[in-house]
Amino acid sequence: MPQDYDVVIIGSGTAGQTAAYDLMEGGLKVAVVDSSDRPGGTCALSGCQPKKFYYEIAETVARGRHLLGKGIETAPRGSWAQARAQKNTFTAKIPEGAVQGLKAAGIDFLRGRARYRDAETLTVDGRPLKARYHVLATGASPMPLPFDGSHHLATSDQFLDLEDLPRRLVFVGGGFISFEFAHFAARLGPGAAPVRILEAAPRPLGPFDAEMVALLVAASAEEGIEVQSSVTIEAVTPRSQGGFTISIAGEQPLEADLVVHGAGRIPAIEDLNLDAAGIAHTRRGITVGTHLRTSHPRVFAIGDCAATVQLARVADAEGHAAAWNILADLGGKALSDLDYRAIPFLLFTYPQYAMIGKTEDALRKAGIRYRKSTGSRLAWPTYRRVGLGHAAYKILVGDDQRILGAHFLSDNATGLANTIKDAMLADLTVDQLHRQSIMTPYPSRESDLIYMLAPLLANNG
Repeated sequence: MPQDYDVVIIGSGTAGQTAAYDLMEGGLKVAVVDSSDRPGGTCALSGCQPKKFYYEIAETVARGRHLLGKGIETAPRGSWAQARAQKNTFTAKIPEGAVQGLKAAGIDFLRGRARYRDAETLTVDGRPLKARYHVLATGASPMPLPFDGSHHLATSDQFLDLEDLPRRLVFVGGGFISFEFAHFAARLGPGAAPVRILEAAPRPLGPFDAEMVALLVAASAEEGIEVQSSVTIEAVTPRSQGGFTISIAGEQPLEADLVVHGAGRIPAIEDLNLDAAGIAHTRRGITVGTHLRTSHPRVFAIGDCAATVQLARVADAEGHAAAWNILADLGGKALSDLDYRAIPFLLFTYPQYAMIGKTEDALRKAGIRYRKSTGSRLAWPTYRRVGLGHAAYKILVGDDQRILGAHFLSDNATGLANTIKDAMLADLTVDQLHRQSIMTPYPSRESDLIYMLAPLLANNG
């Protein structure tokens, strides 16, 4: 007899697991369906967690280089192979651990491919599976690229599992993945040749602040990372002696030992047959309301497959929210909205780039008045001590003295972004945040906020 469930979740990544555990704790019968041979999701296996094994070493190498002659006599050398070995001790346990964790909690794990037959029938490997609710958490996959030979590009998963880094590296796409991985390669690779990033748009990191991106590009250039924009790749062709030729419209071809796909990921929803179930979707992902409910009243979508924000912590928040709303729906209670106003974005480059809220360009396009406090190449003691010559910030404030957006180029930028996030969610004015920040542990990156905020205080307006 087929098992009936209260909720079936499609996908075993961070969003799916978060929802599954919450729903189980709420007393529901839950199953998680996944067709992958490595359950556990991108974040744990080939994203946020694994990349940090490389980042921590790359940051240490960068700090050592910046402090040469300032207290460091010999710059440290990074080992990609050793970082990979440490990463693998973590990732090797994820697939089995994810499955066993679910089972131990009383959540069924069903291996198979989920697909809708119609609005009422979800199948797994062709067999109908009954449930009162479905939660779609299928994640994302590399974006298809529009040039010949794109299948020769290494994926981000493959890049993180290279045994050694080749000398000539080219990243296609100027987004999160390319910038972070290029910074790893610049500090942990064999050197001697620049690491290149090729971006099709007029500038890289399009959603981010243009001035701050330009500063990050300049900082990257000093580490041997070349960023080229407005590039049209026509083909990637294997060479008989090894490596690849990259043909570029109107320019000389480039030679590379490895070409890496860093152009972003798209929602992995093609196999679900969503149209058969009447579930609305676009290229951005599955359309959801603020409750994470899709156009189908019994189906919710969370994480990278939803048309929201592709970040692991957003996926976690959506997992919690979807579970809460299913339980509320069953209990006849009001559903809760998820607040997307203050989501921190952070690039694990060195220096890090943190962004929260709006950019100047977005505010101008929306016709929103604002004031700003900004500075670059900061010479405050916090940065002189670590030899960081490219520290910068920009804070944007509305007429009501509340923060509209903030941008930081710094080490430890996570703390700065989190402080701003909490202030935005608490609806603090600049004056209130400034007063609260005076007693921040000193000296630290966070204590520097009082200098950044001072020009925006009400009596300085």
